Amino acid sequence: MKTITAYFVRHGQTMLNHYNKVQGWIDSPLTEQGIADADRAGQQLKALNFNAAYSSDSGRAIETASHILKANPENINIISYQYPEFREQCHGYFEGNDLNQMWQFVGEQVNLTSESAVLGTYGLEKARDLIHKADLYGEAESNDMFWTRLDRGFDKLRDNSQDGDVALVVSHGMTIRSIVDRYAPELDTGIATINGSITKLTITDDDIHVDFFNKIDYVAQ
Repeated sequence: MKTITAYFVRHGQTMLNHYNKVQGWIDSPLTEQGIADADRAGQQLKALNFNAAYSSDSGRAIETASHILKANPENINIISYQYPEFREQCHGYFEGNDLNQMWQFVGEQVNLTSESAVLGTYGLEKARDLIHKADLYGEAESNDMFWTRLDRGFDKLRDNSQDGDVALVVSHGMTIRSIVDRYAPELDTGIATINGSITKLTITDDDIHVDFFNKIDYVAQ
């Protein structure tokens, strides 16, 4: 059985994060704080001998991965890949809108008006279906659409790895939290994934184990 260790990092803070806007498939550059988030993660992970580095194909993830790898003394030998499968979930019509306004609109379907109320009552996966249903254009990802894409990404990572490989994966807040929610729900306490935080996964041929989630104080040895 093949076993891969993957360090998932949420990209650094972006302009749209700073302004509390919905950001899924649309993109925006890292802020100064976002660059600091990425550099912090780079310092925390620089001791690891990565076999490969992956990110989504969103600019904010690619930029974050670049900062992380610059801190690694073996960076010149690490091949980087950009997989669209590791993108954030697509919010369709709501992309770029005020985040609180989106949740008010989505929550009207179930008589709730805030993100915390919708997620607390229905969970991440059913909430994703509510966003899909509320999208006027029908282009927001449903939960099945999201997981079909993300599972394809994990399969590509497995196919591209050897037993014992260590990988960096720069992805997105709700994507990482959704992985934790599915494979280690006891670790998802309702706290958003922090920009630049580190989540460690052990990936086998047919399972994913979450070693830890959302750490900003982890230092690899």
